[in-house]
Amino acid sequence: MTTVSSEETFSHPALFYRGAGDYTDRTVAFVREGLTAGEPVAVAVPGPNLELIRTGLGADARDVTFLDMTRAGRNPGRIIPGVLRAFADRHPEGRVRIIGEPIWAGRSAVEYPACAQHEALINAAFEGRAATILCPYDATALEADVLADALVTHPTVIDEGRERASGDYDWRAVVDRYNAPLDRPAADVAVFGFGTGELPQARRFAVDRARSLGLPETRLPDVELAVAELTTNSVVHGGGRGTLAVWAEAGRMACEIRDAGRLSDPLAGRRPPRPGQIGGRGLLLVHHIADLVRTHTADEGTTVRFYLDI
Repeated sequence: MTTVSSEETFSHPALFYRGAGDYTDRTVAFVREGLTAGEPVAVAVPGPNLELIRTGLGADARDVTFLDMTRAGRNPGRIIPGVLRAFADRHPEGRVRIIGEPIWAGRSAVEYPACAQHEALINAAFEGRAATILCPYDATALEADVLADALVTHPTVIDEGRERASGDYDWRAVVDRYNAPLDRPAADVAVFGFGTGELPQARRFAVDRARSLGLPETRLPDVELAVAELTTNSVVHGGGRGTLAVWAEAGRMACEIRDAGRLSDPLAGRRPPRPGQIGGRGLLLVHHIADLVRTHTADEGTTVRFYLDI
């Protein structure tokens, strides 16, 4: 593997790997390069790959922060604030080195657009930061269009031990491409229109519907809190009104809020709050609570949809 130059401020290579041996060799070498340079190192990858790296490092593993991405990054929108920035911000002096693997063969079709946008938005979130974030991609198990997207979201790619610039790099194009309208199912969708005076009723409507769909009682407060944040945003920033819809979809409860507002910041909900910040945490909180968040924004309005596993 080519060693990333320490002169670069932010480095974000994709690693195309083939098989467990290739994966282990290249990720372990990457981690050890960081440890030798005195850089804090974190590894956030799916559980089985986490163990490959931990075992490959041997005694060096004690100096590395490990996170199971299937838990920490269950919702891709949670990864930048809750994993990557959380680690980098604990080490504000000097360079940090992170392996982040948010896309694996088990990701569903409804999750993938959020994953691709996450990979693109890392470039905006870490612009000007002294960090190296390596993103592994299983070249034998992932679809060709996923690997093609990796070339668009990463300025460089490491393939078979050689690092090269990606001629397709254009992270904004991926953010825009997956900012697609979100269609609702044709049936069994409960809808509630709300304005300033109906916010309590909107929360009760969502909780009652979630309970009827079989969401565990322990997660009903999550529904109430997320709906409270999003409907309040609609009233304050989205034209004063909105619609709330709730339904079941593939073992999940889906909850969606549509209004006339427009999200102008592609990192909305993914920026950690500043010390002393008042307000502006609603979408960040929803990302923290939910198992998946999808958004669509256009001149005519914004849709925010969150999912909770039933």
